Amino acid sequence: MNTTPQPDLNPGDDAAPGTPGTGEDICDACSGSGKLGDGKPCPECGGSGKVIHGIGGG
Repeated sequence: MNTTPQPDLNPGDDAAPGTPGTGEDICDACSGSGKLGDGKPCPECGGSGKVIHGIGGG
């Protein structure tokens, strides 16, 4: 049984922060501002302006 709390993932994240093979990137939905055009927090990145994406390729 895993009792380690899982970090909150935003819809734009591919994986949890610190997952091997991933890295931080600028959110495409808000261009890294953390807000949408209406001034509300971006739902894709949770208002941080950053998302976690897989790196490399295969």
